[in-house]
Amino acid sequence: MLKCGRAALALAGLLAAAPVAASPVAEDYRARTPEQEIVYFVLPDRFENGDPANDRGGLAGGRLETGYDPTATGFYHGGDLKGLTRRLDYIQGLGATAIWLGPIYRNKPVQGPPGHESAGYHGYWITDFTDVDPHFGTRAELKAFVDAAHARGLKVYLDIITNHTADVIKYRECPANDCAYRSIADYPFTRRGGLGGAPINPGFEGIGPGHQDAANFARLTRPDYAYTPYVPPAEAHAKKPDWLNEPIYYHNRGDSTFQGESSLLGDFAGLDDVATENPRVVAGFIEIYGRWIDEFGIDGFRVDTARHVNPEFWQAFVPAMLARAKARGIPNFHIFGEVFDPDPAALAVHTRVDGFPAVLDFAFAFAAVEAVAKGGGTDRLARVYAADPLYARGEAGARTLPTFIGNHDAGRFAFFVRQANPKASDGEVLKRVLLGHALMMFGRGTPVIYYGDEQGFAGHGGDQAARQDMFASRVATYNDEALVGSTRTTATASFDTTAALYRAIAEMAAIRKADPALASGPLVVRAAGDRPGLFAYSRLGGGETLVAFNTSTAPVTAQVAVEARSARWRGLHGACAASASAPGSYRVEIAPLDYVLCKADAR
Repeated sequence: MLKCGRAALALAGLLAAAPVAASPVAEDYRARTPEQEIVYFVLPDRFENGDPANDRGGLAGGRLETGYDPTATGFYHGGDLKGLTRRLDYIQGLGATAIWLGPIYRNKPVQGPPGHESAGYHGYWITDFTDVDPHFGTRAELKAFVDAAHARGLKVYLDIITNHTADVIKYRECPANDCAYRSIADYPFTRRGGLGGAPINPGFEGIGPGHQDAANFARLTRPDYAYTPYVPPAEAHAKKPDWLNEPIYYHNRGDSTFQGESSLLGDFAGLDDVATENPRVVAGFIEIYGRWIDEFGIDGFRVDTARHVNPEFWQAFVPAMLARAKARGIPNFHIFGEVFDPDPAALAVHTRVDGFPAVLDFAFAFAAVEAVAKGGGTDRLARVYAADPLYARGEAGARTLPTFIGNHDAGRFAFFVRQANPKASDGEVLKRVLLGHALMMFGRGTPVIYYGDEQGFAGHGGDQAARQDMFASRVATYNDEALVGSTRTTATASFDTTAALYRAIAEMAAIRKADPALASGPLVVRAAGDRPGLFAYSRLGGGETLVAFNTSTAPVTAQVAVEARSARWRGLHGACAASASAPGSYRVEIAPLDYVLCKADAR
C-alpha cells in the first residue's frame, strides 16, 4: 500500500511477439496449490508501455489533470496491460507461475495538497471498483492478458482494496484536510442521534458482533458523529458503485495514528476509510470482487491493508470469495492479506481470527534482511520457522504464506544490501542479493519476486524510490545508479534474459519446480547461530533435500544433522558430498556468501 502520496534486447523479436500457444502443462495449471506457485509481482504502470495512446488515460491537460509525467517518480509513466501481455515470454522465462498485478481499477488521477500532488499510478486510490483504469487499458485488454497468461499455465492474482477509497470526502471542520483522529469515547456514534443508543464496533464499546446487523445500522442516519463530512458537488458521483458516494458508509473520524482503534477506524493517510462493519458494505464488496472472479477467471487476491479492516468483514468476505472461485472452476484460489508486522504471532492472528488462508510473510522478509543484508545472526530465521505452528492449519498453512525479501513499499532487497554494506564490492553485493533470493526460493512458503529485482534494480529507498521502470526510464533518480550485477542503468530497457540475476533466479525456479520437497515438504531447521555463518534446513518428502547457506564472508565447513536413512547424496546446486559421513551426519563445505542444495535418495 502507498503510505504517502529499463542495452538492446537480446531477444527483441521473440519478446515483442504475440503470446505463444499454450504449453502442454497449461491445461492443468489450476491443479497447482498455492505453495507450488512462484509469483511475479508487478506494478503495471512501471513494466512495459504497449500502447502510448493511453498514457494520459484519455484525459486532457498537464500532469495535474492527466496524472502523466514520465520524468517524475510519483506520476504515471505509461506501462499498461498490452505491455504486460507482450512480455509474458520474459516473465515465464524467469520461472514464474503466477503474476500478481498491482491494482488495475480506475483511480483518482491526481490528489494531494498544492505543491505536493502525485498520481494514482500505483492503483491504491480507487474511485471505480468495477472498471480498469484507462491509463492501463480496457476490460477487454485485461481479459486478453488473463487469457494469454492462462494459455501458458500462468495464474493471475489481482491486488484488491476494501479498507479505503480515494480521498473524496471532506470535513467542514478542517478545510486543509488534516483532521486529527476523533475517538469513539470522545465522539460516540450516538453523539448526534442514530442507533438508538446501540454501538456498532465490537472490541471498542464492549458490544459483540451481534450489533453489526442491518437493523442496527438502519438506525445510523447521520454520518457527522465525529466530523461533518461532505462530498464536493463536482465529485458527487465520482465513485462506483454509486453507494460508495454516501458518507454514511465511511467512518469519518479523521486521520489514523495507526494505534488502537484508529488503526481500524481512521483515514489511511487521508483516504476515505470505509465502514466495513456495515452489512451493506460487506455485501457490496463481495459482489464487486466476486464479479472480477466471475468475468475474468482470476486465480487469487492479494488484499491490501488487511489489518486495518475489522475481522468480521473478512470472516464473511474470504469464504464468499473462495466459494465464488470454486463455482467458477478455480479450486486453489490463493487469497492472502497484507499485515505489515515482523512478529509471526501477530501475523498468525489474522489467519486464525480473520480467517485468511494466508498472509504476506513480513516476518520472513525482516529476518532475511537482517541475516543476509545486515550481517545479523541466522537464528532469527530459525525463530520465524519455529513459529509456523501458530498459523491456522499449522505448518501446512505456513507453507502457503507468500514470502518476499523486498517490495514496493519498504524498498528492494538490493537497496538494503547496499545501505548496510556501503563499502562492499559489486561482487559482494551481487552475492548477498543472490543469497537472499535463494533463502526465499527454497524455504517454505510461496516465493514472490518483485519485478525488476531480476535485473538488479536497487534504488535509493522505499515507496516511489523502489518503483523503477522496466522500459527505458526518463526519471533521473532511477537512472543515476548502476544495476546490481551489471554496468547498465534503467535509462535503457531492462528485459535482459542474460542478466546475472535473471539467469540465477531462473535456475533457482527450475530447481524448485523439479523437487516437490522444495515446494511442499515440511521444513526442519538443522543449524543456525547468533552471528553470520551456517544456516541449514532440510525439506522432507520423496527423499531429503538439504539446503545450507553461508551468510558470512569466510568459508564454512561443518557437519550437519540429517535423516539417518539419508546415506547417498547428489548435488542440485554447488558441491555436495556423495555420501553421509555417518548415519545422521553430513559434511558441507560452503564458500562465502554462497549456498548448496544436496539431495538424498528416497531410500
